[in-house]
This record gives sequence, structure tokens and C-alpha cells, in this order.
Amino acid sequence: MEEKREKRGHKLTIDNRKSGTISGIVDVLAFDMNEILLETEQGLLSVKGKELHISRLTLERGEVDLEGNIDSLIYSNGSGKNKKHGSSWKRFFQ
Repeated sequence: MEEKREKRGHKLTIDNRKSGTISGIVDVLAFDMNEILLETEQGLLSVKGKELHISRLTLERGEVDLEGNIDSLIYSNGSGKNKKHGSSWKRFFQ
């Protein structure tokens, strides 16, 4: 049985390409110092850069704070609304 989540909307704020706050996070699929892959309510979001790390993660509220040198933000073509928690992306990065 899939857990129902309250939709909170998706918001992204970046400060001087050094830090950021993202809301509307469903899951963190993968991360390392060069890339963070997030499942959001608006689809997959890849954050690329250098020395990236997650300074705060609150999945219950769907929020994440990032720090590091942010080079790019790339959204997938699909919508995160219909994705199941056991998606192929998640299985790929486990």
C-alpha cells in the first residue's frame, strides 16, 4: 500500500550559488560531492556542482538545505506526481 503525502508545492531558492533550500522533496535518490539527485513533486531534480552536501533534510516536511558550489540544476521531463516510491531511478542508485 503506497503512503499518501500531502502536496506542499515545490520551491527552490539559491543564494549566490553557494547554498540553497528546496521544498516539495519526496525523496533523496542519490548524492555525492558532485551531484545530488532528488525526487520532487515536479519530477526528478539533479543538482550538480563541487563539494556539495546536504546540511539539513526533513522528508516529513519535504525540505532540504544544500551547501557547496552549485553549477547546474536540471529537471527531468516527467512529473513526479505519478512516480511510485520504488521507481527504477531509486533502484538504479541503491
